[in-house]
This record gives sequence, C-alpha cells and structure tokens, in this order.
Amino acid sequence: MSFQLDAKCPSGPIETRWQNHKFNVKLVNPANKRKFSVIVVGTGLAGASAAASLSELGYKVKAFCIHDSPRRAHSIAAQGGVNAAKNYQNDGDSVYRLFYDTVKGGDFRSRESNVYRLAEISSAIIDHSVALGVPFAREYGGTLANRSFGGAQVSRTFYARGQTGQQLLLGAYSAMNKEIESGGVELYARREMLELVVIDGKARGIIARNLVTGELEKHAADAVILATGGYGHVFYLSTNAMNSNATAAWRCYKQGAGFANPCYTQIHPTCIPVTGTHQSKLTLMSESLRNDGRVWVPQKIGESRKPEEIPDTERDYYLERIYPSFGNLAPRDVSSRQAKFRCDEGRGVGPSKLAVYLDFRDAIKREGEDKVREKYGNLFQMYEKITGENPYKQPMRIYPAVHYTMGGLWVDYNLMSTIPGLHVLGEANFSDHGANRLGASALMQGLADGYFVIPATLGHYFASTKLEKVTTDHEAFGAAQNQQQEKVQQLLSIKGGKSALEFHRDLGQIMWDKCGMSRSKEGLEKAISEIRNLREEFWQNVNVPGDAKDINQELELASRVGDYLELGELMCMDAKTREESCGGHFREEHQVDGECKRDDENFCHAAVWEFKGDQQQPERHKEELKFEYVKLAVRSYK
Repeated sequence: MSFQLDAKCPSGPIETRWQNHKFNVKLVNPANKRKFSVIVVGTGLAGASAAASLSELGYKVKAFCIHDSPRRAHSIAAQGGVNAAKNYQNDGDSVYRLFYDTVKGGDFRSRESNVYRLAEISSAIIDHSVALGVPFAREYGGTLANRSFGGAQVSRTFYARGQTGQQLLLGAYSAMNKEIESGGVELYARREMLELVVIDGKARGIIARNLVTGELEKHAADAVILATGGYGHVFYLSTNAMNSNATAAWRCYKQGAGFANPCYTQIHPTCIPVTGTHQSKLTLMSESLRNDGRVWVPQKIGESRKPEEIPDTERDYYLERIYPSFGNLAPRDVSSRQAKFRCDEGRGVGPSKLAVYLDFRDAIKREGEDKVREKYGNLFQMYEKITGENPYKQPMRIYPAVHYTMGGLWVDYNLMSTIPGLHVLGEANFSDHGANRLGASALMQGLADGYFVIPATLGHYFASTKLEKVTTDHEAFGAAQNQQQEKVQQLLSIKGGKSALEFHRDLGQIMWDKCGMSRSKEGLEKAISEIRNLREEFWQNVNVPGDAKDINQELELASRVGDYLELGELMCMDAKTREESCGGHFREEHQVDGECKRDDENFCHAAVWEFKGDQQQPERHKEELKFEYVKLAVRSYK
C-alpha cells in the first residue's frame, strides 16, 4: 500500500475540535509567508476565496482560470442559497442541528469532524460575504432573510433572489481582484491544467495548456490547491457548464491522489426535462422553488388532459403523501427517485412523459403573483425563455438530472490529499456530503474551505515540511511537459471517423442508463464492458481536427473525454463494489419499498481508490467512518 489514510481528525469534544486544531497546528510567521508560493487551480467560489485569503496572508499565489474571466465559473449556477446556522427565524436551528441534518442527509456516509466544522464555520461565511458586499435578501426591518430548503425543517438558507451563487462569486472575485491589483495574486486566464508535477513525493507544480496559443506551460510552487469542481459532466447531459470537467482531478489521481467514493453522484429533482438529442446540457430550476411549488402527477396512467383540467381529487401530490413531515422539501435523492418511480408507472407528463409538475397555483392564490415574482422572478423568466411556457399560468415540468458529485479526491482534516502538498477544496474533494448533498450546502462548503479552512491548515504543511528549492528547470517538469505533448499529438494523429462529442454522448448514455438514478450488479457489469469497448474505439477512431498551436476546442474536448472514459469505468466499479443503497447510490438489489437499505456492518466507510497503472486494476482502500455524536439510524423523512 503506497498511501496511508490518516484523516488527522482531532480528538476531544466535537464542539471544540476545530478551535483546538487551529491552536495546535504549526504557524508560519507573517514575514516568512511571502517566501512561499501557492498554485490555485480553479477560480470558482472555493478557488477564488482561497486565492484571495492566502494572498491576504502574504503568500504568493498563482491562480489558474479555465475561462476568460473567473466570473464565468460554474459557481454562478448555484441559484437557491447558502446555508448557515444563525437561527434568525428562531425556529430551533443551531450548529448542532445543521451538523445533524448534513450527516443524516448524506445517509451517514460522511466524516463527523469535517461536517461539524462546516456547520460551525457557516455563520462566519455569511458575515464575511456581507462585509464583501453580497446583496443577500432582507426582511422589511433590514435583517437578513431566510428560506427553507430540502432535507431540513428549519429556515436557514440565505439567498439573493435566484442568483445567490453569482452574487457570492462576485464577492470572492472582488476580493481576489484586490489581491491581483496589489500583486499578491497572479491570474492566468484561459489555462487548463493537464498534469500535476510531483517531485520527491510532493506536489510542486503543474503543466497547463494555454487555450489561446496552445502552448504547454510549466509552473512551479511550494504547494498546489485544486478547486476545479465536480465530474458530473461524465454523464454528458447534466446541469454542469460545458467547460466543467474532471481532467485536473483525474490527472492528480493518476499521480497518486486517492479518489474517494466516485459512485456518489447527486441527481437533482428540479431540472427542465430533456427535449431531444440536440441538447448539450440541462438547466436547473432551483430547489428553492419547492418552498412554494407543489410537485404532483395525474393519478390516471396515460393522462392526456391539460394540467388545469385535472381536479385536485385526481392529482397525486406524491411527496406530500409519502413524506408528510418534509413534503415537497424532501431531500434531492429521495425526491428524484420518487419522480422516476411515478414516470416508470406511466404517470409522467409532457411530450416525453418523463416529467412531473411543479405547480405554483396555490402559492399565487395565497400570496399573489407579485410576491411570487419577487422571490423567484428570474427563475420563472429563465423557464419561460427555455420552454415557451408561462409558469405563472401553468405548472412547470421538471425531471431529475445529474447535478453534483459527492465523490472526489480524498482529503484529510487539513484538506490535503494523499499526495503531500496537494490540497483539494470544494466539490473537487469528497469530504463533507457523504452519499447525498443537501441543497444550499455546496456554496457553504466551497466558501468554508477557501475563506476559513485552507488559510488555517496550509501553513501547517509549510511549517512542518522540508521543501527544497524547485524551479521549472527541474527534469520532472520537462518530463511531464513532454508526456502531455505526446498525448496531444496522439489525439491529433488518429484522424478517425467519429467526433469526441459523439463518444461523450455514447458514454453519457451508458452512465445514465446503468450508473444513474438506479444501479444493479448486472447493469454495472455491462456498463464496465461497454465503456472499455468504447474507450478502445476512442483511441482508434476519434477525429480531432486542427492542430495544437492555436485555439482548438475539439482538442480540449477530446482530452477531457479520454479522461471521462477512464473515470466512468471507475465510477461503475465503485458502484458495483458497494453492495448497499445509500443516498444517491441506489442499488436495486438493496431496497425496502423503494427506499435505500444501507449495510452499516460492511460499508460504513469511504472507499478510496488508488491508481496502479493504465492496464491494471486500481486498489480499493477504506477509511472507516465512526459516529460518536449522530446515532446510525434508518434515514427517514416520513
């Protein structure tokens, strides 16, 4: 075994672990911080907040952005809100309740110490964001407003209409811009990380491709921070942006970073349904809409009447019926499966019959159209632009879609991977959400990691590690650059008959059908075989036009699809090995009346995969999960 899974979780009462840990870690004094350099890959919420915070402390930061501007990071698409345990509504919320809801929401498959820290930090995120100028919604008296979200019975979600992610990103981006102006952060836009450079067992730099000139660049540093988001785009159709990809994380895995729980994929229940093969992505309708929207399907199979013609007595408000305690705010994995079950029964709606209704009739009747417009106006406008239907007059049609990945590179309590010096933040790591993420917790984790955790833990790595002086002249950089150059030339030289997009679509169909909302041993075995065949075909028949010395988006896509073909197989292997159902991982063989049946005796652990070589079986390790403060129980929202 080449790496040890030491989570480095502090001991003692969970309420004091983070404070004690911050006191016990080694520090770098302010004058010495400027001697250390850090590479931050990704400039979404986690990356931008980390770059700004570390530069404020005095570290020299190089930030790498795949877009022309950090403002285009996919974090902007998180619409509904960000959780924090401030208890402004006086409805019984607390740090402990947020901690409990998150552990339960993740189906008891997350690390207690990390989750409690996240809940503890949550209030500081709001205060910090307000100080940066984020325009959260406010009550009439000026206090910050809250709304409720799935998986919780309290209102703890802070929001800025339906643009919360965008506004939070602008806050982090402005903080980073201040540091760019002062010289603490050097921003490299339109760059894609292709390789992690490891020297003497430590992460010491990256190889990045300049997406404008095609040049492969070498960049050295004392530590590397990966904040590149999730890998949901492996499914082709997802709510992720087209540029979202897994290449940076996957290349780190192939350099020795453990990949934890790759099969944990979140399906979001509130997306605009697929309309045809022409689509390249799906559009998310915020979970916040389920505060006022009621989800239903006709009771009659094959119903052809318009929704307004179907009386209440012939409607099935199935979430309210099955989960009376949580109703339409049942968690995402639970709500998604129930939507699938209704459509499988033949009660789906719309042209494809793969949709259910999200109806605002009662909210408009109760509060008035103006009030509903005030809360959700931009979301309703987006829905109407895409579908041509007015959601104020008729129900939205929604269906589950791939949204977020709870799996990711394994990290310890300090957010360091199994490669010393490689720290992983936000959705790119596995640490906080277990087998299912509660809504409005992605922004919380990204900002907690970037603003508050990594500034406290990175110094410990520097203060306790001997780092030799390394420049890009080191032979490891040359070898990594040459290797990537050869891979680029290999892709360009195949000159096959099928585009990378077609391969991506084929892979996505396999993944959705056999490793999506529902999985089985037989289906996963077929998927693994089909993906291997597709990968073999890809390296013989992909067609990448153009060359490497210019903008070439076909080359970018082909490189990413090549990684997805490997990652997809690992996801299916992980899903096949985990003989239980938990959260978003629903094995058909392990269920009770359509609900997940966990196996705590055999699978109460994080599965961490170690790369062993291109043609070799990866090795599966375990990090056992211990629950001292939340009792393992059957997860119920009824």
